[in-house]
Amino acid sequence: MTDRYVLAIDQGTTSTRCILFDRRATVVAVAQGEHPQSYPKPGWVEHDAARIWRDVQRLIKRALREAGIGSSQVAAIGIANQRETVVVWDKATGTPVAPAIVWQDTRTSSLVERLDGDLIRSRTGLPAATYFSATKVQWLLDNGLRARAERGELLFGTMDSWLIWNLTGGLHITDVTNASRTMLMDLTTLEWDDELLGLFDIPRAMLPEIRSSAEVYGTALDGVPIAAAIGDQQAALFGQTCFSPGEAKCTYGTGGFLLLNTGTAPVRSSHGLITTVGYRIGSGEVAYALEGSIAIAGSLVQWVRDGLGLITTASEIETLAATVDDNGGCYIVPAFSGLFAPYWKSEARGVIVGLTSYINKGHIARAVLEATGWQTRDVVEAMNADSGLTLTALNVDGGMTADNLLMQTIANFLQVPVVRPMVAETVSLGAAYAAGLAVGYWSDLRDLRNNRHRAGRWLPAMDEQRRASEYANWKRAVESAVVFSS
Repeated sequence: MTDRYVLAIDQGTTSTRCILFDRRATVVAVAQGEHPQSYPKPGWVEHDAARIWRDVQRLIKRALREAGIGSSQVAAIGIANQRETVVVWDKATGTPVAPAIVWQDTRTSSLVERLDGDLIRSRTGLPAATYFSATKVQWLLDNGLRARAERGELLFGTMDSWLIWNLTGGLHITDVTNASRTMLMDLTTLEWDDELLGLFDIPRAMLPEIRSSAEVYGTALDGVPIAAAIGDQQAALFGQTCFSPGEAKCTYGTGGFLLLNTGTAPVRSSHGLITTVGYRIGSGEVAYALEGSIAIAGSLVQWVRDGLGLITTASEIETLAATVDDNGGCYIVPAFSGLFAPYWKSEARGVIVGLTSYINKGHIARAVLEATGWQTRDVVEAMNADSGLTLTALNVDGGMTADNLLMQTIANFLQVPVVRPMVAETVSLGAAYAAGLAVGYWSDLRDLRNNRHRAGRWLPAMDEQRRASEYANWKRAVESAVVFSS
């Protein structure tokens, strides 16, 4: 029998990857390409959606060629995508009518200031913020596209919708995870909310149909099923097989994204977290999640390399930090663009506190790693308080997890094991798992758990008294970051 594979399209912020997986969740082939970032004005971040679609076509062909297979050997395609980024295109021609506005874009801050934040949070689980999609669509309509939208000529979607439209030749859908990031979907009914559509003055006809994260939506590539769409961080949660309430993952890259599975009912946060949809497989129950975002993680290491010149490669931060036994009393709060969860202090600015003549570059390097650890602790404390669940282990992925000292630091600070899986491509794997489930390539969630193999595990090894004392010092350093800006 001819081997078959699942193809995952991971459409990210800076690049797109196409990865083929076999039944054991082994990576068979990878094709990746970067796309340009456009910054036409301060605070503006844009992508060329047409270029991204061309990249996807090219990378699919390259992945198949690298694996030495044809499209007939692809059992299904799953899509994971950068969330919140907005594409508006012509319904008749399929041509984007404006550059895609990226999730990082802050041009809509004046629109956000006028919103009823309590209404939005109660309906959607989200704070009113430029981060999410609704004000981006509103801005595009208010800047030349409204008449065409009201005539029914334009469609809106996040990147999953854009790719599915093109792959299937005109199917306009999204999944519940991406819809939950727009500020337009009711978190309980999983439908577009008419009051919110009126608030943002967005015609309903522009919006895609909301579907589950794993079902056969349509076909592409000579009949291959398009069978999953899921936001990238939710895809990582699924790829880490966090299927039970209380299971969590954190992806450590430029920043950090920690998601906790909270079960089949949404948990409303009172501690600065986002309530979101984790995933929905077919007609099954929805799995909800709490999410906490860390703005600066790996980018702090990049700053130490490029801004301070203390290291020449990012990996050297671990070696430098290992030259000392502790931080020497030095703490770094990397509030370069304010503090994210659970503080949400946009006015905060970065600080280094506890400097004495004793401090050397090794202490600073250790404080850099500890900043990621303490920020993770802050988010976990908020999640435990909101959910009533107690984290028993943290599953990790992303580029920073190659730093063993950082992983041990996080385990020490959280007082729970930290686990890194064998397959590092958890976003792509989550999309592949969802698509494979939809077509019967994998039979059930237990089948997916059986594929999970551990590459590394770090156990807590820090005295509780010391941990409590240093966490109190971190909290005082955070207060300094907020006070410094006032």
